[in-house]
Amino acid sequence: REVRQMKAQGKPIINMGIGSPDLAPSELVVNEMKRSMSDRGAHQYQSYQGLPKLREAIADFYENRFSVALNPNTGVLPLMGSKEGIMHISMAFLNQGDGVLIPNPGYPTYTSVTKLVGAQPVYYDLWEGDGWFPDLDRLGRENMGNIKLMWVNYPHMPTGARASKEQLEELVAFAREHQILLVNDNPYSFILNQEPLSLLGLEGAKEVALELNSLSKTFNMAGWRVGMVVGREEYISAILRVKSNMDSGMFHGIQKGAIAALHCGDTWYRELNEVYATRRQLMFKLATTLHCSFDRNTAGMFVWAKLPPGVPSSEEFIDNLLHDKHIFVAPGTIFGSQGEGYIRFSLCVKEAEIEEAIGRI
Repeated sequence: REVRQMKAQGKPIINMGIGSPDLAPSELVVNEMKRSMSDRGAHQYQSYQGLPKLREAIADFYENRFSVALNPNTGVLPLMGSKEGIMHISMAFLNQGDGVLIPNPGYPTYTSVTKLVGAQPVYYDLWEGDGWFPDLDRLGRENMGNIKLMWVNYPHMPTGARASKEQLEELVAFAREHQILLVNDNPYSFILNQEPLSLLGLEGAKEVALELNSLSKTFNMAGWRVGMVVGREEYISAILRVKSNMDSGMFHGIQKGAIAALHCGDTWYRELNEVYATRRQLMFKLATTLHCSFDRNTAGMFVWAKLPPGVPSSEEFIDNLLHDKHIFVAPGTIFGSQGEGYIRFSLCVKEAEIEEAIGRI
């Protein structure tokens, strides 16, 4: 709100605080949505499960991009964005007082939704020295009797940390040992990431895990609100029982556009990442100019940077940057207490604006 107010007052704000893609979807996607407006039934209520062709496109996407086989009729549920899925999953599997393992730092919605359904957030700390991956041995020694669900998110937001196949296998084993439903939130898998992984590609993962994915980042369709949850039939059916009481299906034209997006070829991914790679190099320069340190070997559309020694707090640092230079970046503390001492730059900013920010510093 403060940033919007400053912009309304005519201040030349450069906003690097939010991960909303500024790039356009593929022209093929937009044209397919326009064309579909004349389809029979396009403006009527749609199925809670989405168009069969959309579920098939999601299954094909997982097969082609992750080598994961899914039944489009029973193992795939389209969503109005993966954020919706966080709520639906929580409502389907959590009762009041149940414990939920949530990463710190991590996506704030995991906490918000957990509280909304009356469950209890139980944070597991992530550390830079551990590659922002949980210490599962230490976590397993704590009282796990009340834990019903665990949120994980790799490539990780906000840090961009990747998880290896071996680390994902450890998570699956941990969930099986403690009888926890494991949910991987995976929307950044194709942004500046040479080896996209799905948790469900691991042996036995479908028995204990679900995965969320989204078209928002990969296909620049954030405002379209298209996501998916995939996994075993029993879990998907439980989520559908909640979802069918909360909406009346996704708009037909958006579904048709999503089908076209999911069938985009390798050229789309390559050109998208070329843009983000150029922006990231400039953002590295900006972070260096601010005397911050960072890991160059990360994925996703953010640069997670450690503040220089002697800075008292992330929020004080970003406040000074906003008011002195009219540049807004996100303080690490909005992602949890483990974010203190860090800031996050979004790559959803045009190159000229990043260069302008460097010039201001």
